[in-house]
Amino acid sequence: MKKIAVIYWSGTGNTEAMAKAIAEGAQNANTEVSLLSVDQASMDDVINADSIAFGCPSMGAEVLEESEMEPFIESIEGELSGKPVALFGSYGWGNGEWMQDWVERMNGCKAKVIGEGLIIMGAPSDPDLEECKTLGIELSEV
Repeated sequence: MKKIAVIYWSGTGNTEAMAKAIAEGAQNANTEVSLLSVDQASMDDVINADSIAFGCPSMGAEVLEESEMEPFIESIEGELSGKPVALFGSYGWGNGEWMQDWVERMNGCKAKVIGEGLIIMGAPSDPDLEECKTLGIELSEV
């Protein structure tokens, strides 16, 4: 059985809604999906996962959330080589630079990044949540 971890940080609930939809899309008879806020996640969750989705909204000057998500990502970067990784998050301003930087960073860790990161402005609509489910399906199929 394939193990998938969906690990996220959410301030307003937008990225959490995305995470839930991704987890729903990834769930099938051949997968075990863990949905974890970053404060619940551990190194073991990353090591034991076959595929991982990380979610974080754009913060400040288009960076990852700095008190929980950034330190977690920094701590697990060495464990991502060869793992399929999906990145997602919401934003309220800017042009998505934080996601472009994050994708580049994960590629530098030799993770197998799926796509170019899924970003949604503001609260996800029903079509946005369907796009998240599709990303979850992709994650379960790699």
